[in-house]
Amino acid sequence: MISVVSDLSRHIPPRKRYQQLLERIQHHFPCDAVALLRLRDSVLYPLATSGLSDDTLGRTFRVEDHPRLSRILLSRDPVRFPSDSALPDPYDGLVNGPETALHVHDCMGVALFVDEQPWGLLTLDALNPKAFNQLDLESLRVFVRLAEASIRVAELIQSLEHQVKKEHEVARVLSQDSGYSEIMGESSAIQALVKELDLVAASDLSVLVSGETGVGKELVARHLHAGSARADAPLVYVNCAALPENLIESELFGHTRGAFSGATGARKGKFELADGGTLFLDEIGELPLAMQPKLLRALQTGEVQRLGSDHYHCADVRVIAATNRNLKEEILAGRFRADLYHRLSVYPVTVPPLRERGRDVLLLAGHFLELNRRKLGLGSLRLSKHACRALTGYDWPGNVRELEHLISRAVLRLSATRKPSGRVLTLDAALLELPVDPTHFSASESAPFQCNEHPQFTETLSLREATDRFQADMIVQSLRMHAFNRTATARALGVDPGNFNRLLKRLEINVEELKLNA
Repeated sequence: MISVVSDLSRHIPPRKRYQQLLERIQHHFPCDAVALLRLRDSVLYPLATSGLSDDTLGRTFRVEDHPRLSRILLSRDPVRFPSDSALPDPYDGLVNGPETALHVHDCMGVALFVDEQPWGLLTLDALNPKAFNQLDLESLRVFVRLAEASIRVAELIQSLEHQVKKEHEVARVLSQDSGYSEIMGESSAIQALVKELDLVAASDLSVLVSGETGVGKELVARHLHAGSARADAPLVYVNCAALPENLIESELFGHTRGAFSGATGARKGKFELADGGTLFLDEIGELPLAMQPKLLRALQTGEVQRLGSDHYHCADVRVIAATNRNLKEEILAGRFRADLYHRLSVYPVTVPPLRERGRDVLLLAGHFLELNRRKLGLGSLRLSKHACRALTGYDWPGNVRELEHLISRAVLRLSATRKPSGRVLTLDAALLELPVDPTHFSASESAPFQCNEHPQFTETLSLREATDRFQADMIVQSLRMHAFNRTATARALGVDPGNFNRLLKRLEINVEELKLNA
């Protein structure tokens, strides 16, 4: 008994702690077998056994199927069954011995309570029908209290270890983030978006973020998380398009050891890692159809089941999903479930493309210029007037992401061709490698200028109208130069052929009519 008490202050793995406890009980009391069983959802799971066959640990005992175990659970005192009891014994044939099928003759058990809640039970069995006649019940009660204390200590240690492991996993996930950046822009489109995001951020509603590739949907998710009551909890990111189909379930819900080939240990899924925080499901439209019902169930119940496990874990998460697909069309095509769509799109928002944000492109370009200036250790950077005109005149099929990459390449080229001398470096249109028509600028515009200068027009035009006119003139000239070959023209302008045809349609440029009039 003293050794059991001393074990309470030692750091011992739970399975080993339970096994040592059973061995000491078996040493002090006249029993051939003893078992510790954990109660979960009306099912008893053996955690440790002594004197029973090895396969016992792989079994489960439904309480409703075993009247002896049920009666033990209903009593606060030890329960002993007569040797001639008609109730079937769950351990018949499982007791180790020289014979092949040994039947229990003396059986007793006691329910275990942890924090005044039913936890499971301890069973003692003997092949001798009179083995427990002289058993000291007071000593047994003392051992039971020690067993409950051992269980409490083991679960406390295990809980702390799981918490530390979760914090490490969350830290690993967060360390992969690029960090939160403010949504930048002064256009009416982006200001309306921010106003809408601030409205929904404080709620726990699921948000579906739609928009073209590269518009900044992840930044929207970060804005929503930062403005929510969950801002101090983790924001966990899942790219549904980047995961192999056979690993998506494990990534979302976790897995147990041995759940599949290569699963050498248990692992929490992203739902559990995001518990208390926000789960961002990027590219949700790419989620395989077979996986969608499982995601829907997790969203409806707040419970997740690890791959290879029979148990459920609660996960309190706020879900934000993003897609560049039209999910309503995907539903009609049978590639996306309507019920999942409605669960995700409680509050839908759409991020405007960069071409609809006017001079925001220059504000964003300045932001990316500053980031790259710091990275490369350069002095001041500015855009030439030609560069600004090229940036505002381009259609940006790749949106903000395309602008970011373009500025990074241009600054790198500038740093390689111009020796840093502490002077202001000017990035011109040639370094951007965007389609620019030199005849579109007057001679007086050849010098660099600050991007807050406004071009002068002979008539009052909106920014969109001026941009469209610039693009239309440029495209028409390039079509003539390439004998009205659309593919060659798109290649010369650096535009994707599919986007180029859509651009022709939007600008109402009739190529066949241009041919006839050439």
